Amino acid sequence: MVKNNAAFEDPKTLQAKILELLDGLPTVEHGQWIARSLATLLRIAHSDVERLDWKILTYALQDMEQGFEIFYPYRHVRKITIFGSARTPRDRPEYDLAVRFARRMTEYGFMIITGAGGGIMQAGNEGATTERSFGLNIQLPFEQTSNPFIEGDPKSINFKYFFTRKLFFLKESDALALFPGGFGTQDETFESLTLSQTGKYGPAPIVLIDRPGGHYWKDWDEYIHRQLLARGLISDYDSSLYTITDNLDVACEAIRSFYRVYHSSRYVGEQLAIRLKCELSDEDVEYLNANFSDLLIKGRIEKSPAFPQELNDETMDLPRLALYFNQRDLGRLYQLIATINQLGCQSPESEHPEQK
Repeated sequence: MVKNNAAFEDPKTLQAKILELLDGLPTVEHGQWIARSLATLLRIAHSDVERLDWKILTYALQDMEQGFEIFYPYRHVRKITIFGSARTPRDRPEYDLAVRFARRMTEYGFMIITGAGGGIMQAGNEGATTERSFGLNIQLPFEQTSNPFIEGDPKSINFKYFFTRKLFFLKESDALALFPGGFGTQDETFESLTLSQTGKYGPAPIVLIDRPGGHYWKDWDEYIHRQLLARGLISDYDSSLYTITDNLDVACEAIRSFYRVYHSSRYVGEQLAIRLKCELSDEDVEYLNANFSDLLIKGRIEKSPAFPQELNDETMDLPRLALYFNQRDLGRLYQLIATINQLGCQSPESEHPEQK
């Protein structure tokens, strides 16, 4: 948790701490990034910045400090963020569905992240149980207290700012499950899709879940197609960024199957490295080239070992595909990942999509 160290109120002590930290940087694994962060703070200190700006910066850093600390021990477990209305009562079918979804996914080995409030958030923590869930609360003058299924747990975090809270919802999640909700849920839906569409989040599955026979997301999707797609404001492939379902089995499988063969990805220079749980055959790679060449700005989709920049990465032993992705057609990239997951690659790791 954030530590309120009174020693840092003394400028001389602070200066000594900074000098001590700088002396240790050559032996610190992430020393270059620490140095860049400190340099940024020093540049801000020499600029015309108001007291309010420093308060925002300080509280934001404290929000991130506690988030980093609490999530770090669980970095190898995949997590699912559940969004939905705080006003959904316990007797509504959407509440029960969220409970069952969270319970099912934790039985598979995933962990659940919610906003720690009532309604769908409470349902997510209830289904996952305190042991397998996180609560990311927001400090407000009139609401919200944490729900009883996460309140008081060490994995419950109180954020001062919405933007730092949203950062951790997405940074720590390997999938998003969205249930019906109001303005807040719509905001989270569109922001998540925007970040996915622009490559700032994911690739990761986004599943829009409704009660059996419900029309909440179907009506939403009709608006997307009639007002956005028909006007050319999004591409045909953008619908591949999300799955809409009123079936619990389909919702769970959409997340589990996403990580059947696909593990993760990152950019290395101009190339996108797609890490896999097992190596694809040469025939499979040829199939990908024949069907997804439109994603490439040059070259081909090729098998690849870990890049030199990844040699200290925990995924360095995983097989890879490397491609010069155009970084524009993200919906099409999701189709590529779906095809990779459908190919005949089998490994023991495929049985545990919740591990990363």
